[in-house]
Amino acid sequence: MMGWTRICRLEEIAPGATRAVALDGERLLVCRVDESRVFAIEDACTHDEAPLDQAALEGCAIECPRHGARFDVTTGAVLRMPAASPLPTWPARVTDGWVEIALEG
Repeated sequence: MMGWTRICRLEEIAPGATRAVALDGERLLVCRVDESRVFAIEDACTHDEAPLDQAALEGCAIECPRHGARFDVTTGAVLRMPAASPLPTWPARVTDGWVEIALEG
């Protein structure tokens, strides 16, 4: 069973922006891709562990500022090398104006 944890109000993250959070020892990045959809990915590029919190979010794609690897934030899939492994993702949702993330528990 998953427990949902409130991270912040949806209005605190602009559409097209991200917010880094630490939750249960994990570095997560909440990505707000449009007015209502949010996704949660690991805040570390799978190529070299570079933080992605300073990366540009363009639609559903995020690009690592260090070497240019690109990922789909909706699935974690690699869109461009040099990364070869997908990003871990976590369920995220918006409930009553709050961004919530679920970690397996």
